[in-house]
Amino acid sequence: MATRKTRSRARDGRLRLWPAGWLRPRPVESSAPSDRPASPSADVAPRLRAVSPGQHALSRDELKQQIGTAAIAFRGYDASNIGRGPELLAHPVYGPVVREMLDRAGRVCAEVKKQEVDLAARVAGRAPATLDTFVEDTATIVALELAQIRLLEEVFEVPVRDAVLSFGHSIGELSALVLGGVYEMEQLLPIPLSLAHDCADLTADTKLGILTSPSGTLEPELVQRLCSAISSRGHGMVGPSTFLSPYQVILLGQADTLDLLEAEMREHLPPGVTLRRRPNQWPPLHTPLVWERSVPNRAAVALYHTGGGNCRPRPEVVSCTTGRASYDEWNSRELLTEWTDHPQRLWDAMENTLASGAELVIHVGPEPTLIPTAFERLSGKVMKRLKSSHLDSLGRRVLPSISRNHWLARKLPHSAVVFRAPFMNHLILEDWLLSQDVA
Repeated sequence: MATRKTRSRARDGRLRLWPAGWLRPRPVESSAPSDRPASPSADVAPRLRAVSPGQHALSRDELKQQIGTAAIAFRGYDASNIGRGPELLAHPVYGPVVREMLDRAGRVCAEVKKQEVDLAARVAGRAPATLDTFVEDTATIVALELAQIRLLEEVFEVPVRDAVLSFGHSIGELSALVLGGVYEMEQLLPIPLSLAHDCADLTADTKLGILTSPSGTLEPELVQRLCSAISSRGHGMVGPSTFLSPYQVILLGQADTLDLLEAEMREHLPPGVTLRRRPNQWPPLHTPLVWERSVPNRAAVALYHTGGGNCRPRPEVVSCTTGRASYDEWNSRELLTEWTDHPQRLWDAMENTLASGAELVIHVGPEPTLIPTAFERLSGKVMKRLKSSHLDSLGRRVLPSISRNHWLARKLPHSAVVFRAPFMNHLILEDWLLSQDVA
């Protein structure tokens, strides 16, 4: 039997073939503190968190060469928002940049809260995320994301703005717009921070549900129509927060609206759909629930009184509000207003990434999990389908070659681009930075 091969790039930019086993994913590493050294010796390949069968280690020179085939993915708010920030902050080379960004975001945070805020101390002390610290956690996420980008640019001279595209889940979209040069952090960050307290307060009466279909697609329009019907009964509001995939949606609902939705969903959605409850730790941003505090209107007023917003982003930003690369020279304020109460179309952003011809996804932020997990699950589903159809061998030979041809990748039928997922490479930026031997 012939040995399966795959590819990587040599330092001179030429393609090099390696046995497929060389790419075998390593176990996912925990973000908890450990006693391992932050900078391994130069002859040891950087240890990266594996998120797909296409994972492999990149040197700094290879990353510089391949940035033109990369998509930048920014994480959003989660239950844990520190990641390896303490290690980056304590690093002799990275620390000053990380502290500067945390201090800048801390000053914005202090102006909003009208009290002193020390984000660097919170990161160093691994302060836990709670709804009471939603303002500080939001500022910390943005600061650490932009610090990681600066380190890539300033320390490793990677031209990040030459990437194919960027996108971000929830608060990550704001970081993508700052990367793209549409706003400065100090222009944009005060707006979500000024609304964060009200959004957190709305969490008290909300429950989180995960809608899953084992077979048929959960069409966004059908889900939203069902949520509107339940909300119209007067028992509270319920709405989709994030479309994770064609088969999975995160819902947030007040009072007993999730119970009402579960009782009626079989009449409106594909057979076999289930609704699982999870403890809710997320404010109801990206749902109609924020209308109760006039969040969209207040965001719109604040956006129209801030500077910036008058240029097209570079790299272009695929908005999770629309699911497309919708930002141009003038519409960012409108889209960011919709960002407050429109569900996040994460799946559409992933599809656009696959259709763009990108070969590498760089995951930015502290301990990114949602987007890497979504890609990992998609890759698993695709490989399972290929194997069940005895097409996995064909896929290994044909689809990677299509990936290298960006024009051909963009010409694939939109539904066919998902077959590229198992052959994408992924890089967790905070892990990569801490694996580099820098003086």
